[in-house]
Amino acid sequence: MTGNDVGDAPILPVLLAQIPEEEDIASVMADGAYDTRRCHETIAECGAQTVIPPRKNAKPWSPTTPGAIARNEALRAADRLGRTIWRWWSEYHRRSRVEAKMHCIKLLGRRLSATDFDRQITEFHVRVATLNRFTAPGIPVTHAVA
Repeated sequence: MTGNDVGDAPILPVLLAQIPEEEDIASVMADGAYDTRRCHETIAECGAQTVIPPRKNAKPWSPTTPGAIARNEALRAADRLGRTIWRWWSEYHRRSRVEAKMHCIKLLGRRLSATDFDRQITEFHVRVATLNRFTAPGIPVTHAVA
């Protein structure tokens, strides 16, 4: 959680740095706001697959780094397949599950009541806990059958 003065893309490297090095990251999915050189390079350094749709007016980058090469491949695929098919091919549509959950959290109140940032974080945690409690009875419990 950040204040209004902080954009999304600059925070991605900070978030990825919080993941322990022994943890493998298979892929990082983000919306087009993260289509920046720094985001692509940070994801490439983690050894993860980047699933970020190129911006509509995107041009290829000079392929001098792993992040730029991966981004150019995504741009070519989106141009070749079309953006809609690229979203399904790359499994970008899975990101919508997170967006749907964030929408549910926002339905618990559009604004935070607290004015202090630390209290806002606590208020947000309470909303998440409430949502998890409401959601838990509807989540199926599955077991592997041998």
